[in-house]
Amino acid sequence: MKRLHTAAAVAATSVLGAGAAVAAGRYAAGTALRPSRHHRGRSHVPAGFEGPALTVHATDPGHITLTRSLTSLLPGTYGLAGRHGHAVVGPVVEGPDGQGAAADTVVRALLRTGPGELGPGDRVRLTPQVYSGDPVGALGLASAEADVPGELGTLPAWFVPGGRRTWVIAVHGLGATREQALCVLPFLAERRVPVLVLGYRGDAGAPRPADGVGHLGNTEWRDLDAAIRYAMRYGAERVVLHGWSTGASMALQAAANSALRDRVAGLVLDSPVLDWRATVRALASARHVPKPLLPLVLRAAQGRAGLGTERLATAAEPRRLAVPTLLFHGPADSVAPWQASRDFAAAREDLVTLHTVNGAPHAAMWNADPEKYEEALRRFLTPLV
Repeated sequence: MKRLHTAAAVAATSVLGAGAAVAAGRYAAGTALRPSRHHRGRSHVPAGFEGPALTVHATDPGHITLTRSLTSLLPGTYGLAGRHGHAVVGPVVEGPDGQGAAADTVVRALLRTGPGELGPGDRVRLTPQVYSGDPVGALGLASAEADVPGELGTLPAWFVPGGRRTWVIAVHGLGATREQALCVLPFLAERRVPVLVLGYRGDAGAPRPADGVGHLGNTEWRDLDAAIRYAMRYGAERVVLHGWSTGASMALQAAANSALRDRVAGLVLDSPVLDWRATVRALASARHVPKPLLPLVLRAAQGRAGLGTERLATAAEPRRLAVPTLLFHGPADSVAPWQASRDFAAAREDLVTLHTVNGAPHAAMWNADPEKYEEALRRFLTPLV
């Protein structure tokens, strides 16, 4: 396989010319690694949900009718984000009149609307970010804005207080925002667990990386390290790191490299990026990098974003794991290969509990079955907090 990729890269270089190939490769790598909100004018498109937008065909009390597609048929609970409003949708159901939807549409339960309103003709995207806003506005949870001193500058965070001395630090993933963590906050609040929801470099309100691209956790983990220091300064005795996608990779890096790694009580990894090559290829394809440039992407990503370094590889090395870990992942993830998580869990059965979720796209493991996700989380956290 490596020989085929090399041959393809040579062929692309021959067609483009060496100089043009280098420039094209850097462009392609930048497109793959750039935060999604800066990609093609789209706003906050989480990785794995970058397909065509859906059209709202009708709304009725408790129901919404959408364009039929593989995305709109996904089982579970999701957000619907559009220019004019936001909604929360549940399972696919029959229409409000008891009849099935038309062949080109699908009817889902409409669980919640707002902020704004959605109506016929609106273009929307299904997203694993179920709620929109902050913990107070979206969930009615008491919280405060926190300023975390980071390596590049001040990092924005939400702090939801609780009575325990072990905190959860939540870190979102590719193309998402802090809102990704809102789905688990009610569960944690019921258990009086303090939560720090971190925004890191490249996020709105946070410093931008100098090169303008994400590094799949390879540099971003230092922002999580800063959040651990912040938690210790303000009363935490230990922390559990809960990350989605690249946030999960950041958690692994911090648990392996932080000077405060002895304060990390456990890890919750949702759809972790353990094979950076497969993820870069998937992102490049999803973001419409021209096929002739795909062979150049990995090589350019190594140079531009420092991927392929020993630190990135060793953080995902099971032998370096030292704390209990709950890993949520499933075979439908097209961005971060599930097999890598299976191998990781199998190598450390003494520390890793793998919770397999079927039918869930990347970083949407909670969405596919919230009750089972939270029950697994309850069992894992109970002895740690």
